Amino acid sequence: MKGVLFDLDGVIADTSVYHFQAWRKLIKIHFNLELPDELEKQTKGVSRTDSLKAILKFLNISVSQEKFNEMTTEKNNIFRNLLASLTPANILPGISELISALKKNNVKLSLASASLNGPFILEKLQLTDAFDAIADPSTVAAGKPAPDIFIAAAEAINLKPQDCVGIEDSIAGITAINESGALSVGVGSKTDLKDAKLLFPKTAALNYDQIETAWEKFNLN
Repeated sequence: MKGVLFDLDGVIADTSVYHFQAWRKLIKIHFNLELPDELEKQTKGVSRTDSLKAILKFLNISVSQEKFNEMTTEKNNIFRNLLASLTPANILPGISELISALKKNNVKLSLASASLNGPFILEKLQLTDAFDAIADPSTVAAGKPAPDIFIAAAEAINLKPQDCVGIEDSIAGITAINESGALSVGVGSKTDLKDAKLLFPKTAALNYDQIETAWEKFNLN
């Protein structure tokens, strides 16, 4: 195992809750409507554009491209305001320990997040120096569940996806990792992440030795 490709929201820090809070506020402002809890899954792990498309489709609302672009920008401003209080204390349990173990074993770290705010969030968490690269989601052809962002994250650290492990907490993300050729490590429930090659119930359970062993077995097949 030469590289680990990290998702951000729900893996490194639980910023996904802020995303949905921002979407709820945006929709309330523009349409005076409430978003149900079950819609959060459709916006988890996917790009800002794909999230808004899913929300508008659910609400059966059409908007012009200009209005659509304005809404995505406004949502991001709301989201960044919510992140203003983010600190290293918001790093999820087990992540700092896993990063330390990876560094000790000379494993490269690359961020494979659909969020354009990845660099900003890593800076707030004081994790920028821990990462060797950050894949730019604006440069890939397709978002998750397409594999593009994970392929780009591997390329950013001069590796093939097959040399890497991807860590995700979303269905779309696990699909993307599997399509890329990397070993998929899921964080969450078996029901949602049944396609993950290795699954941990929560970030606190992430274990370097188990991940390394799983990667070795995966590459023998």
